[in-house]
Amino acid sequence: MTETIGVILAGGLARRFGGGDKCFLPLSGRSILDWIIERARPQTTHLIINANGDPSRFRDYDLPVIADPVEGFQGPLAGILAAMDWASSHHPNIKWIVSFPADAPFIPPELVGRYLDAAEGQGVELVCASSGGWTHPVCGLWSPSLAGDLRHALVEEKIKKIGLWTARHHLAEVKFEIEPFDPFFNINKSGDLLRAEEIARIVTASSM
Repeated sequence: MTETIGVILAGGLARRFGGGDKCFLPLSGRSILDWIIERARPQTTHLIINANGDPSRFRDYDLPVIADPVEGFQGPLAGILAAMDWASSHHPNIKWIVSFPADAPFIPPELVGRYLDAAEGQGVELVCASSGGWTHPVCGLWSPSLAGDLRHALVEEKIKKIGLWTARHHLAEVKFEIEPFDPFFNINKSGDLLRAEEIARIVTASSM
């Protein structure tokens, strides 16, 4: 298996939830973060968490916690750059980083494998998912070789939107089905927790 570093992007402000760490919210008896780790860990060689503030709040997960390398909560791109920097220091030979949103608990178990196939088959440096007519660039495959360009975009050009930066590079999209549920369903507001509970029951039932 190709070695990868997975990064769970938990550096957001969760304004719609009144602040705090959305990934700690309960979902069917476990935290959202527990669901994400269960899905991400088998697909990656190394798994880390990108979060700002006191890292000790994640101590129960026994995973490295890395903060954004740029100040001011610059969004997912800053977390991806943090993972690229961490890869350079700890595993410089690894060619791929996979990002997982901290509010999307049902990521497909075959995600990374399909991403790697697309990257190799199409010769690209970036891969993201699409489902139901939407693309999901926060859940992506990234080449650490792009770290310099990404740092310049964040620091010098003040680019925050993922799409503005990825448009500069060759990007492949991998399509996923949305039945019986969209695997990239993300919990943005409190009402989304009800739908997440429904999906969690489907996932649990299918694993029995």
